Amino acid sequence: MTEEKDYGFATRSVHAGADPDPATGARSLPIVQSTAFVFKDADHAAALFGLEDTGYIYSRLTNPTVSAFQARVASLEGGVGATCTASGHSAQLLALFALMESGDDFIASNKLYGGSITQFGHTFKKFGWNVIFVDPVDPENFKQAVTPNTKAIFTESLANPGGIVCDIERIAEIAHAAGVPLIVDNTLPSPALCRPIEYGADIVVHSTTKFISGHGNAMGGAVVDSGKFDWAQNDKFKSLTEPCGAYHGLNFYEKFGPMAYTLYGHAVGLRDLGPTMSAMNAYLSITGAETLPLRMRKHADNALEVATFLTQHSEVEWVSYAGLADNPFYALAQKYCPEGAGAVFTFGVKGGYDAGIKVVDKCQLLSHLANIGDTRSLIIHPASTTHRQLTDAQKVAAGAGPEVVRLSIGIEDAKDVMADLDQALRA
Repeated sequence: MTEEKDYGFATRSVHAGADPDPATGARSLPIVQSTAFVFKDADHAAALFGLEDTGYIYSRLTNPTVSAFQARVASLEGGVGATCTASGHSAQLLALFALMESGDDFIASNKLYGGSITQFGHTFKKFGWNVIFVDPVDPENFKQAVTPNTKAIFTESLANPGGIVCDIERIAEIAHAAGVPLIVDNTLPSPALCRPIEYGADIVVHSTTKFISGHGNAMGGAVVDSGKFDWAQNDKFKSLTEPCGAYHGLNFYEKFGPMAYTLYGHAVGLRDLGPTMSAMNAYLSITGAETLPLRMRKHADNALEVATFLTQHSEVEWVSYAGLADNPFYALAQKYCPEGAGAVFTFGVKGGYDAGIKVVDKCQLLSHLANIGDTRSLIIHPASTTHRQLTDAQKVAAGAGPEVVRLSIGIEDAKDVMADLDQALRA
């Protein structure tokens, strides 16, 4: 589908970025399993290396199969371009790489996936990047945390695992008043349920491993650029607005305009950091994306049914799912995710830490593993696994207290999922 036209979301889920193969006529996207690509001549090679022409050099930078998936994700999120990576964590690295210098700050929600909190709070310090964590429930906390060195604000649209719904529009206003972009991790709802760019987000990141791919068989990440942020409005983003020594003084923003951030991610981020998505994983992910709107509808419907069931269970203290009418984030969920509040939520088991572990161990249909976004229903006890590296206070702040069990509801028959949870809770 070379010409985008005004196609609907479901049509773009199937077609965006992938025309029939011009060489063979193959309708399914070919897996281009090649490390490098032949140049037409010396001038062609020079033009590619100098960013004067588009094409393929080396699969660490660009690959036809990965390019197709990038176009698909960008189309679904409403961005001008995307950079796909080897994982969601590498997408977060690349998202900040173009913006940050040693000594800079970024502000992040403290209601994040535990691995993100560790990456931001510990590993990124090796680059001299300082994170300021704030409670996203009150957007004003982001405003209060802004410093002269702030380069970005980062949050999740739906928090993993706590189920917090962030007020994207208000946080975007705060970011823009500070002259910095808002980065939103949109992994949990996927663009089928939430599109942050429509509410002012400038950059969207994904672990495509989760719902976009959808089948638990392909690692990947994506950084999607809205193309709307003015990188030259201040002097904060020198990598994009000043001459780049690695490309003989090329100014990315002057040369590429709205595509500057994306092309910097390819030409510098992928080239020098190397977190490249494989062609096979791009193929599996774009195949998964074809059914994204169908799957997410079933995921969300099932999650609401299971969450409602758990609210009435004698062994459950509480349920945190923004799709429930009495949830404090219900109104925000209706605004940002009107077609469903996603498939991931938490509940509290009576009996605390040990009881939570016992429920997980007793499930038979639900799979106990560290992933979300599979067609299969998944269960985990975050405090003993995904958030184990955090302090007790951090666990509670992130929504991963001792009694918390996280569910990722699949597309099975909901009654079977509920029956399995019931027997595990009563065991």
